[in-house]
Amino acid sequence: MGRVLSRWSRKGRRRLWTDTGEIHEERDLKGRAEGETHSAPGHPALTRVLREHIDDERLKPRDLLFQGKNGGILAGLVIRRAWRGARKAVLPPHVFESPTGRRVYDNRHTRLTKWLNDGIPPAQVADWAGNSVPVLLATYARCVDGQLPDLKRRLEATGDLPERPDAG
Repeated sequence: MGRVLSRWSRKGRRRLWTDTGEIHEERDLKGRAEGETHSAPGHPALTRVLREHIDDERLKPRDLLFQGKNGGILAGLVIRRAWRGARKAVLPPHVFESPTGRRVYDNRHTRLTKWLNDGIPPAQVADWAGNSVPVLLATYARCVDGQLPDLKRRLEATGDLPERPDAG
């Protein structure tokens, strides 16, 4: 009985993420006007691969990038299996067994953290992520690391206080 409730609970939570109660829903971006889109940078090599896939498959603007049976939404189980196989193929066993990149969604967290650590302004990162700055910083401020030496150097580069005139 506990296992069934646990499974139902997990599935039920996913359905709470949509306005319709369905597992998937077609809707505009959250917090954006109807039909509005936004862009985010991608690695040039990945962008090339995706553009080739789009050309090879003759995809149109509203088509799904990767399709399941009969052109529909790709099943989550298929995505998770492919992701697990890809991780296993490229990661050392100790990293594969760790939480690192265990879920596809973890890539989003990794990318946003990297952008912040690279010094990209939070307002720009939030825009690319489709978040507000307060949401971004509430989630990622603890992940920003390694910027202190650069910030100290920049503060020191502003120069000292001007010399005081002699009181004489």
